[in-house]
Amino acid sequence: MSIFEPARAPWPERALAVTRIVMGLLFMAAGTTKFFGIPAPPQPMPPIPLMSQVGIGGLLELVGGLLIMLGLFTRPTAFILCGEMAVAYFQFHQPQAFFPTTNGGGPAVMFCFFFLLLTFAGAGSWSLDGLMARARRGRLPGAAPRAYG
Repeated sequence: MSIFEPARAPWPERALAVTRIVMGLLFMAAGTTKFFGIPAPPQPMPPIPLMSQVGIGGLLELVGGLLIMLGLFTRPTAFILCGEMAVAYFQFHQPQAFFPTTNGGGPAVMFCFFFLLLTFAGAGSWSLDGLMARARRGRLPGAAPRAYG
């Protein structure tokens, strides 16, 4: 294999799945920090009203991160989370300074573009989306072939 050629299957799918699982866990942790203080934030946070902008963002992080981690409804979830991160960046970070390295918005930009990737690439292997797609095609491991006719 050359460094100039794409990796052979199944490695790109597996790498996408591992990255999706880790990023989903990290994103979900942002929501658990807001609502439950776990993991503990660097500075104590006051209680967040659920129907506030930060509360809705935390709910998206918690539920969306879980869905991304499981690979369930990945494309629509990733599309919504990509938009959330774009809003977070431009509303909270960009007004402080132009560059993400100086305004603390690096994670928002990275999550935004990762979710944009998932919107088009899908969940990859090791996902509930993939399991459901295989079941619809009748290709579950151990499943009998479909009889047509």
